[in-house]
Amino acid sequence: MASLTNLPAEQGHSNAASVMATKVAVLTTPQQWFVPYAEQLARELQCHLFLRHEDVPPMIETVFILSYHRIIPEHYLKQHRHNLVIHASDLPQGKGWAPLTWQVLEGKNDIVFTLFEADASTDNGPFYLKKTLHLSGYELAPELRALQAQFCISMCKEYLAHQDELPAQPQSGSESFYRKRTAVDSQIDLAQTLEQQFNLLRTVDNNDYPAFFIKDGRKYILKIYHDPEYTPQDA
Repeated sequence: MASLTNLPAEQGHSNAASVMATKVAVLTTPQQWFVPYAEQLARELQCHLFLRHEDVPPMIETVFILSYHRIIPEHYLKQHRHNLVIHASDLPQGKGWAPLTWQVLEGKNDIVFTLFEADASTDNGPFYLKKTLHLSGYELAPELRALQAQFCISMCKEYLAHQDELPAQPQSGSESFYRKRTAVDSQIDLAQTLEQQFNLLRTVDNNDYPAFFIKDGRKYILKIYHDPEYTPQDA
């Protein structure tokens, strides 16, 4: 079933048909970290939020497909004028999984985001916008997620505000792919220093895939947080 956003009181859920007339919808995967941000975007756009592509009505012209983890068949995509995805890399470089995380691990602080048209291929459609998110190099996973999500929200709103001025441009250049990360990728190497593995520590999820190391047949879990009370004078 579709999940409806909170609409302005004067409009209400009872007038769903008029809401659909906005011709815009947001699609995301349920029960994952991006859902609250998808809800925020849908509220700000005063449109519907859907959790399954099968539920998006053909009358919707523009679907923002954000952090959606299912393959959408081509016949569903053809029901809408635009099916827009945002990928945290300078496509066609960095296709695939967790591009922001992989680039943080590579030591990058300037991350290009690409807003592009979904098609039957992986991260292959023409693009409309490329914008650069600038990181400080000290953000931890919750901050990285929040920055990524808010950047996606701002790009969606920018697209809607200027869509008539944004021609579709084909991707060009050599392509590369990132593989899917798993819990094993959070393993700390005892032969390396914390300084050498700081970017790895920045990307681990303390709950779902925390940092860990193995020593003498035993597994140890590490969790990382900012100390909100610490000041440089304490050093």
